[in-house]
Amino acid sequence: MPPTPTKASDEQAAAQAAALARGAVDSLPEGALARKSAESRAEHRPLRVKLGIDPTAPDIHLGHAVVLRKLREFQEAGHRVVLIVGDMTAKVGDPSGRSELRPVLSGEEIEANARSYQEQALRILRGDAESLEVRRNSEWLDLDLSAMLQLLATTTIAQLIERDDFARRIAAGQPLSMLEVIYPLLQGYDSVAVCADLELGGTDQKFNLLMGRDIQRAYGQQGQAIMTMPILVGTDGERKMSKSLGNEIGVSDPPQEMYGKTMSLPDSAMESYFSLLLGRELPRELSPRDAKRELARSIVTWLYSQKDAEEAERAFDRVFVAKEAPEQMPELRIDGELLVDSADASPSSAQAHLPAVMAKAFGVTRSEARRLLAEGAVSLAGERVDAGALDQPLEALDGRVLQVGKRRFVRLRA
Repeated sequence: MPPTPTKASDEQAAAQAAALARGAVDSLPEGALARKSAESRAEHRPLRVKLGIDPTAPDIHLGHAVVLRKLREFQEAGHRVVLIVGDMTAKVGDPSGRSELRPVLSGEEIEANARSYQEQALRILRGDAESLEVRRNSEWLDLDLSAMLQLLATTTIAQLIERDDFARRIAAGQPLSMLEVIYPLLQGYDSVAVCADLELGGTDQKFNLLMGRDIQRAYGQQGQAIMTMPILVGTDGERKMSKSLGNEIGVSDPPQEMYGKTMSLPDSAMESYFSLLLGRELPRELSPRDAKRELARSIVTWLYSQKDAEEAERAFDRVFVAKEAPEQMPELRIDGELLVDSADASPSSAQAHLPAVMAKAFGVTRSEARRLLAEGAVSLAGERVDAGALDQPLEALDGRVLQVGKRRFVRLRA
């Protein structure tokens, strides 16, 4: 028999649970976290707090950092985070918020992404063995047919189509694959495999987290509590932060880029960024510009260091306040493939095709480069380039700085 919690330990557990739930959207079922905290105190064991991440891309961003920061709070409170890298579920693809099936990744892509995810998550989480356990769900999801049938028997079709995004797609006549339907079951089985006491996720994961609780109980375990965190908007201030939308701030972005992207946030997003990433209120005694500087410095300090934050701020001021080019930037040597009629051109008459140069320098397509030129977003040595000036004399480009937008620079070499 486990020890019976005392009134004092119950009160301490309730206080800790309230502190850990601060900022969460949901902490369900009501009172479950306090009860589990009291049990863990009485049994002298940490709670097992689960987060599953599917390595569908090589990078994580500040949207992921909201949940990772909350997990760090659990670690600091003496609990154990179980980080599940979904190398098996990534082959299925989480359908949350999707209107179509996710593309299938190769095993090599998933493995590379998994290594990158784990490395980046450890910028936020404590990495000691007492407070972190990293698992891959390929350890237990290579189920034989008998085990798979047992898992499928835990859930009804009616339960699955209650899910909002599934219901919308069915109503709209859009296809819904069996892979997507079984995804919540596979994620729920992760909770069974690691005996999770609590699972965290964004609000878009609420259905999956509750499904994990039901599946645990079907396997004879005590159902996990769940906690959902708010979704962080991207740099556009409107949509969910996502690399596919181009509105993300990466956890591993260089300090200067991280600072600059934060400074591009609309004022309307400031309050949520202070709250979700720093656990602080927006400093209303500061002007919006100074508050944004404080936010950018704090984020870079959190993920790098105070020195990096100070250097990033100085670099930002040089470029955007004093209107100077950065001291350090990549260089691009213009070779024959970037020239117009390179076979017949002499060094003095050679011309470089600017869209080709931009494509190689900044990783854009040539059509996107022409669009940026048409929008007046391209400058050369501080002067805006005319949209029709697609070909430039090679000699005139040597040593000059090509700039696209506010933050992309390259020095050209003939």
